[in-house]
Amino acid sequence: MLKTMKAPGMYIQGYNVIDEFATHVTRLGKRPFIIGGKTALSRVEKRMLPGINIYDLECSFSVFTGRGTKKDALDLSSRALSHKADVIVGVGGGLAIDTAKAVSHQTDLPLIIIPTVASTDAPCSSVALQYTWDHIIDEIILLKRNPDIVIVDTRIITEAPVRYFVAGMGDALSTWFEANTCNLTGAKNLANARPTLAGNAIAKLTYDTVMQYGESAKMAVDLKIVTPAVEMVIEANCYLSSIGFENCGLGAAHSFGIGVGSLNGTEACLHGELVSFGVIANLLIENYPFEEIEKVLKFCIAVGLPVTLKELGVDDLSRENIQFAGKGCFGPGSNLKNLSFDVTEELASDIILAADALGRRYKDIDK
Repeated sequence: MLKTMKAPGMYIQGYNVIDEFATHVTRLGKRPFIIGGKTALSRVEKRMLPGINIYDLECSFSVFTGRGTKKDALDLSSRALSHKADVIVGVGGGLAIDTAKAVSHQTDLPLIIIPTVASTDAPCSSVALQYTWDHIIDEIILLKRNPDIVIVDTRIITEAPVRYFVAGMGDALSTWFEANTCNLTGAKNLANARPTLAGNAIAKLTYDTVMQYGESAKMAVDLKIVTPAVEMVIEANCYLSSIGFENCGLGAAHSFGIGVGSLNGTEACLHGELVSFGVIANLLIENYPFEEIEKVLKFCIAVGLPVTLKELGVDDLSRENIQFAGKGCFGPGSNLKNLSFDVTEELASDIILAADALGRRYKDIDK
């Protein structure tokens, strides 16, 4: 049986670790091409500069203003080559990180990722999403390798709006349930192999960490402070979840997130917010014990994750609209094939309605 384990070359997490950026860059090169959103770069550039000057790095900062399209990546790749870059650096959230990954892939240069939010498990993975102009998944790129270095400054993460931190927990909640699906069915991971013991242990640790420390961590991030609980959840969001999903496989939660995300009104939703709703749908379609479903629902409500379609911006609950979402569950990125039974569009639609009804019931109970 073929098993694989993938991970970034080095994961660095701590308070003010961005100040050591230049030290880590020199492991890979001297001419970094740095891609980031305007806000993200404004939060880190000044703290990078002292080290850049000390090590005499020849940097090119490129403000990312695109939509994560193939054209964005091609344009930036051309600029990186013109700079004669020897390492690509991605700074920011999902779009900037995915685009930096695509540039690294196209130029075959080493990659450093510096997330400024802990909203997804994208920083450590060897997966990059590319989108159409209207933000529909266009292509899923499987990179040759994971990022060479990932630098996570806990101070920077906690200074970002708490919504991003909470969304990261929503994404991380899915990791173990989807890994468990693949374990039961024998589905393969993203490297077309079976997971190692370490991969499965990390997937389970992701869930346990978020459930145990998530509520306390959220309260601390509300105050813009870093506590041990915050550090644990940041690691779960950014590192553990990434290792878990990539090495164990995906299932229903992300597929339902994709389907619901195809509905009008969800345009402003974060990835983890859609996935958290997908987790409830995942538990329902795989018929988990109700005690487990209730536990996850109550956690989501406690930290502010959406559990109803209305919270995701969907007002039209007509059968026709929900059937559109059910069909969307089978779009690019779907992994419903990994379940132990055949899922139809009708069943997917029914599960979305059931998840919404359950969420509304518990929101009413909590009022």
